[in-house]
Amino acid sequence: MAHDLYDLTQHPPRSPRVRLGGFVILPRMIDKARATKAGKNGEYNYGCPLDANVLDFLGVEANALKAQIDNGLGDGEILAWLMANAKKPRSGQEIAAFSAYHEQRAPSSPGSRAKMSDYQSSTPAGAKRDDITTWFDVLDLDDHQSFGGKV
Repeated sequence: MAHDLYDLTQHPPRSPRVRLGGFVILPRMIDKARATKAGKNGEYNYGCPLDANVLDFLGVEANALKAQIDNGLGDGEILAWLMANAKKPRSGQEIAAFSAYHEQRAPSSPGSRAKMSDYQSSTPAGAKRDDITTWFDVLDLDDHQSFGGKV
């Protein structure tokens, strides 16, 4: 059933790497909003700091976007609404640069590396993976492991 798509107690949202209109994070944020409306968001939170990256980049309020998602708009309609209502309209080049930056974003200081290590060691996936270097890597691994995948 379609509503099972919005049950994040049974499966994770889309990877932060998945793009909509060139934006990373956006499909994941939409999944979390839909699951929140259905009361099935599990441990995932709409409007979290990851989501705020997209919202701030476009100058869109989390509640305004969630209202559109709650109205049942499809992904393409949500993207069109975002682009029409962005207080900070962005070019394709800016969107591409935003997405590339976030896809590669990794700890850049000893303090933020320690924060990533702490986060990794607090997840079921653990912190013993040398190939986990970006924040998206951590999220993907955590999603995979949280739903029964092997590390």
